[in-house]
Amino acid sequence: MMGPLYAKRWLLGWRNIFCLVLQLELQLKGISAQIRYSIQEELHIGTSVGNLAKDLGLDIGTISERNLRIVSGTKQELFEVKQRDGALLINHRIDREELCGQTVPCLITLKAVTENPLEMHQVLIYVIDVNDNSPTFLETNYTLEILESVTVGARFQVEGAHDPDVGLNSLQLFKLNNNIYFRLEIEDFGEDGKVPFLILKRPLDREQIAQHCLILTAIDGGKQPKSGTLNITVIVSDVNDNSPVCGKQKYTVTMKENAAPGTFLISINAADSDSGVNGEIECSLRTKFRGLTFQPFDLNSRTGELTVKGGLDYEQKQVYEMKVMATDKGAVSLSTHCNVVVKVEDEDDNPPEIDITSMSSQIPENAPPGSVVALRGERTGGLCCAHALTL
Repeated sequence: MMGPLYAKRWLLGWRNIFCLVLQLELQLKGISAQIRYSIQEELHIGTSVGNLAKDLGLDIGTISERNLRIVSGTKQELFEVKQRDGALLINHRIDREELCGQTVPCLITLKAVTENPLEMHQVLIYVIDVNDNSPTFLETNYTLEILESVTVGARFQVEGAHDPDVGLNSLQLFKLNNNIYFRLEIEDFGEDGKVPFLILKRPLDREQIAQHCLILTAIDGGKQPKSGTLNITVIVSDVNDNSPVCGKQKYTVTMKENAAPGTFLISINAADSDSGVNGEIECSLRTKFRGLTFQPFDLNSRTGELTVKGGLDYEQKQVYEMKVMATDKGAVSLSTHCNVVVKVEDEDDNPPEIDITSMSSQIPENAPPGSVVALRGERTGGLCCAHALTL
């Protein structure tokens, strides 16, 4: 059983606690109350959000006396209260993308404070997105290099677009310009967004079309859709799928036997429709006859020019038949060949040779006129003839 003094102190303690709680309750009256507003982003400065005094149930005549104000806790005062009528006005440009990024919903939390007595109310302002951003690509031009040997159905990822808006105002679809080589597929990677892929529809041939120009368009879902474009250049890389081709299958030329070394005979024209080393050609000379050890001609492997090396002799050989090989420099080289015929033209470069052959060592004195006594042979340049010597 407590004494009188102890009981008195106990009662005073509880009374003080009760008074403190009551005071805090009175001071924080309305703290749980919430005022909610919704506004679109990018409204003009001075636009009214709502009448804060009216929504708080304040007497308009006491607004100044109670010092109604907004506390935002941010550096920029986005809103202000008009002391004349308690209207809540926009005081600064409001950009939903700057405030909230991709967060939905975008919410601004304020404190409405009044004095005499002190009251604090929470004000929630929802910022609604408007379609004020177009989808954009990191670059306006994109280059994609593809081997011409790639198979149909191959997939090639393209850089996607970004739209800072949210909901339907964000990026919704991609479109590819009409073409016969590529179609478009879109894959949704969740937070990473939509990613476009080019799918090859038909075989590529660099020799027919070395470069394809495509236009990829990104479109959002706003009521008045906005879009951005990406110019895609597809460069078809060469593979060694074409053999060299000679200008003629057979070249024929005539040259005098006394032609000086270095004399130009003919130029072998060969071309390859591939590019780079796959289209670079080297020419080489091959004889058609294995037994021919000396070749009186030179061939420039780069230019294809055939010249005389020396040693042409009509009396020894009148016609030379050769094969020229044209080979490209691809990793797996391809080649072709053409035929060259060089006809040697005779020159008067040899004196006549005369041989006399007697038919007998003795001639009878009674030999009749016309009797053959000897044969005379003449050789001039490779031509020969025989004459009979008679009485």
